[in-house]
Amino acid sequence: MAGQAAKSAVKAIGGYQYPWREKLSKYKDELAKGVWGYWKLGAWTPLGISARRRARLRKEVLLAGEDWPYDPPRGEMRNKRKGHKCDRIAAEKRANTAELMKKMPEMLLDYKKRRWEKKMKAEDAKD
Repeated sequence: MAGQAAKSAVKAIGGYQYPWREKLSKYKDELAKGVWGYWKLGAWTPLGISARRRARLRKEVLLAGEDWPYDPPRGEMRNKRKGHKCDRIAAEKRANTAELMKKMPEMLLDYKKRRWEKKMKAEDAKD
């Protein structure tokens, strides 16, 4: 007897179809205003439907195979990996050092030339 009552209760609950079409038509304007709420005359106004009921309505519509256009557009995925700043700076320094090492022979020749010119000026000033 109790088993039959439980089965009938499950059948009644399982047979209940959430009336999402009526709810969707009722809250269509509210859902179009945003997910959490909207600014109206400089004041934040929450939606007329709670987040729990909005989520349930969204789930029912999606399960029925309909389209749900009220979600906000998703942002881009972050493609840069996180890490420590010191590691990034160290890599930049190593790259900069490699570039400078390629220029090193020219820099040494310029330095020797400047030193020689300074020495010549000092000798001319003595005379």
